[in-house]
Amino acid sequence: MRETNFLIENNARQLWHPMAHPADMQANPPRIITSARGVEITDIHGKTVLDGVGGLWNVNLGYSCDPIKQAIKDQLDELPYYSTFRGTTNAPSIELAYELAEWFKSDGLSRAFFTSGGSDSVETCLRLARQYHRVNGQPERTKFIALKKGYHGTHFGGASVNGNQHFRRNYEPLLPGVYHLPAPWPYRNPFGTEDGAEIAAAIGRLFEEEIAFQGADTIAALILEPVLGSGGIIVPHESFLPLMREICDRHGILLIADEVITAFGRTGAWTGSRLWGIKPDLMSTAKAITNGYFPFGVAMISETIAQAFEGNKNTLATISHGYTYSGHPIGAAAAIATLKEIRRLDVATNAAARGAELGQGLDGLKARHELVGDVRGIGLMWALELVGDRAKKTPAAKDVVQKVQDVAYEAGVLVRTSGANVIISPPLVITAGDVARIVAALDAGLSAAGGR
Repeated sequence: MRETNFLIENNARQLWHPMAHPADMQANPPRIITSARGVEITDIHGKTVLDGVGGLWNVNLGYSCDPIKQAIKDQLDELPYYSTFRGTTNAPSIELAYELAEWFKSDGLSRAFFTSGGSDSVETCLRLARQYHRVNGQPERTKFIALKKGYHGTHFGGASVNGNQHFRRNYEPLLPGVYHLPAPWPYRNPFGTEDGAEIAAAIGRLFEEEIAFQGADTIAALILEPVLGSGGIIVPHESFLPLMREICDRHGILLIADEVITAFGRTGAWTGSRLWGIKPDLMSTAKAITNGYFPFGVAMISETIAQAFEGNKNTLATISHGYTYSGHPIGAAAAIATLKEIRRLDVATNAAARGAELGQGLDGLKARHELVGDVRGIGLMWALELVGDRAKKTPAAKDVVQKVQDVAYEAGVLVRTSGANVIISPPLVITAGDVARIVAALDAGLSAAGGR
């Protein structure tokens, strides 16, 4: 590793950062994280803070999970790489597929297609959805329905079903045949109500109307997140996903659950689908499957779809899709070890308990700070939406949001910002004491930014 002065001098000079303006990164160099232990990270200046971001929603077990590190080391010695393209495979990918079928049995999912990450997993689900209908004798089912404020990665398919203009406008035109419904968002919605059940019912009616307009026989799938993550932690009413599932079933439309964030315990349930009591036809996931220690993802497939493909007698069911690193043996070994650890530690139960404490603390911040317009979340995924005017719900200025983040960092906690939202998604192994640290740091940030 080069010396500290070299790293500081070259920070953001040759490296373009995701989700950032290159010029802004050069003018305001990002923090250089050099080490981590437990639930804390340390920067190049030696400052150690609690990681309230959890890497990027993915380091659920923290940074000191030795069983995963050992599994990676052992697999490097045994077989560092081999392809799973037609004709060859490797032992860890076989074992992991079996373990995932057991893990997701309650979600009705029994087959795995391995990818390199979340965007790949979404792309795979979109492709398999179209191909399923082709195999099933309905090749005209090609359209997708998604939610505004939804986030589904950065490939052209995922960007097309994304419901946030920030991830779309600079890359348009995108995939045709994609249509969006309003988000199930009590704080901001076009229905003039904050009642979650009413909002869910209204979106259901719009979905039915869109199906009638497009023609049910032209729609391949509805894709949504069980809890909308990057769009600002939007938690739907408990009636929403069951309603969407029922409408899909009635019209022969597949339901894709994008659980890149919500799988493996973050919501306080093992999956977001299980949280709301539904069974998707396809599920995209990644992130926490290896605790962030290796890029890896999976598209999980229901038995109904599996039987259609496996029972096909012509070339329509040939999966002409895949990635060089699909079923990477090191990633598969890391995922096997991760599943064992998250089960052993029962991180979903801890996420639910610590999440309740965090939500209570954030509600307290809202009561003390006019800058906080809304608090929302579930499990260990929460957001503070900052406003300049509560009555008008005017989003807070960019420099105000940045001030909250900067002061919180100086107070010992890293949080993430997205627009006017401050997002908190710490590792799922945090303690009650860690929750108190997060709330205290945010209190300091809000006091500094709000002038009191």
